[in-house]
Amino acid sequence: MAYPTVQLHINGEWRASRSGKTLEVINPATEEVIGEVAHAGRDDLDEALEAAERGFAVWKKVSAFERAKLMRKAADILRSRADEIAALMTAEQGKPLPEAKMETLAGADIIDWFAEEARRAYGRVIPARAEGVYQLVVKEPIGPVAAFTPWNFPINQVVRKLSAAVATGCSIIVKAPEETPASPAALIRCFIDAGLPAGVVGLVYGIPAEISEYLIPHPTIKKVTFTGSTPVGKQLAALAGQHMKRVTMELGGHAPAIVFDDADLDLAVKTLAGAKFRNAGQVCVSPTRFLVQEKHYEPFVEKFVAAAKAVKVGNGTEQGVQMGPLVHERRIPWMEGLIADARQRGAEVRTGGERIGNKGYFFQPTVLTGVTKEARMMNEEPFGPLAMIAPFKEFDEVVEEANRLPYGLASYAFTRSAKTANAIAAKVESGMMTINHLGLALPEVPFGGIKDSGYGSEGGSEAIEAYLNTKFVSQAGL
Repeated sequence: MAYPTVQLHINGEWRASRSGKTLEVINPATEEVIGEVAHAGRDDLDEALEAAERGFAVWKKVSAFERAKLMRKAADILRSRADEIAALMTAEQGKPLPEAKMETLAGADIIDWFAEEARRAYGRVIPARAEGVYQLVVKEPIGPVAAFTPWNFPINQVVRKLSAAVATGCSIIVKAPEETPASPAALIRCFIDAGLPAGVVGLVYGIPAEISEYLIPHPTIKKVTFTGSTPVGKQLAALAGQHMKRVTMELGGHAPAIVFDDADLDLAVKTLAGAKFRNAGQVCVSPTRFLVQEKHYEPFVEKFVAAAKAVKVGNGTEQGVQMGPLVHERRIPWMEGLIADARQRGAEVRTGGERIGNKGYFFQPTVLTGVTKEARMMNEEPFGPLAMIAPFKEFDEVVEEANRLPYGLASYAFTRSAKTANAIAAKVESGMMTINHLGLALPEVPFGGIKDSGYGSEGGSEAIEAYLNTKFVSQAGL
């Protein structure tokens, strides 16, 4: 299908920017310019803010029951367009077509989850100390939201924020990624086509720093939600803090994957290799530091290297491709720099380590051993198809390594022992841990980190709390 010229959506209208400026969209598999996206300026942002205020005034009065009905309709529309939207996502982001379709269909499930959760945003009655007094706790929408989303999951990262806002009666301005603009626009079109009133959702693109520096301090915005790197997240959180804005931050990670001596080795290799090379490793919860107990170390390395070599890399539109390109040209020298640094410190590349060809941003699935703790890749989030495998002896030793970094997003463990599973879940400092399987990121479970990986949740019943104000009403009869 033809790639569209992606427009802004402001006050119920799809349109170009007032300045007429656009940015190019590049297919990372071919390096070809495939389209353009409108570049929002200050005038566009002012219009979006005014529309969000009007949209909030209308939408907050709509009952949760009616909001849920509209959202379920949007989810059904999204499912009906999954093939078309997946093709857009693969063209602009590079991930294999089946992964793009899976992300789109999962987005519909997330909408359905939030639609139902909104109908259960219960308050409560607190027993009073005096006769004739009623003490009520009421949940109210916080107001217009500014959402900032990344390119690695163009629908998944938008749909969580958008659904939480719409479900709770808020309006929202989405600053979606310029690299992958068409698929989030298609998602938002599903809500518009389902009947969402003008102004409830706005969509803008442009220079991220310019947009965030304008939207976050603006008095119209009452809540900020950001998914992206830790350094940028800290800057935006600080800016929001200056203006006392409610914030949800889902930031970077450097996930430990711990394999104990009693683990099912084949299960661990298969599960972790699939998780590592999904989306070319461009996943905030991707397993990164593979920590394997001594008995399993050499067999694990051998099997994992074989799994990495077996990954079929190519254009995501081709049959059987399991891993597409990195999304940016600049990701190539980043990966090469991490690997060169590790090699200089004595690491051994067991497979991969190089760019594939000179057309498209393809990089080999890469496995290293002997990486020292001082190496950059052991301290900086690689965000690519890069795995470092190291042995450990004792439980306390692996806990210390797992908790060494300031990150605390996801973690993985494999063991047949219930005692070990309970102990490692208690000791590792992370917002999420999955043991003996992949159990993260379902709509109904919390999704978020601690420490430098952020705060707040974008999944489960916890997710809507950040979009609601709690009001206490104490009333005495006269």
